[in-house]
Amino acid sequence: MRRRQPKQMLQEAMAHFEVVADYGSGDLSDQKTIDAICMRLSAGIEALSGLSAADREALFGDVWSQMWGMRNRIAHGYLLVEPAIVRSTVDRDLPVMVEAVRAAIDRSS
Repeated sequence: MRRRQPKQMLQEAMAHFEVVADYGSGDLSDQKTIDAICMRLSAGIEALSGLSAADREALFGDVWSQMWGMRNRIAHGYLLVEPAIVRSTVDRDLPVMVEAVRAAIDRSS
């Protein structure tokens, strides 16, 4: 099996984050929507985990540990994810993540 290149990992993460943004623009009172956002958010963060530690540090700095913690909360403690936290993540954190990933993709072109 061939190892994926960093640009491929970034593109995969971006694809997931774009779906999160789309789902997050709607009504988050539906648990199915919250679940879908959580799964896509987790998958996007997981894709970024394949980057080198140096690349993650350059992209996200100290925020990476919080991102990974969110992924772990979703993956291992699903019932503990509060809808308000999901909304805050979509509204406040996702745009910053998308901007960083998009810039990294643009630099790698």
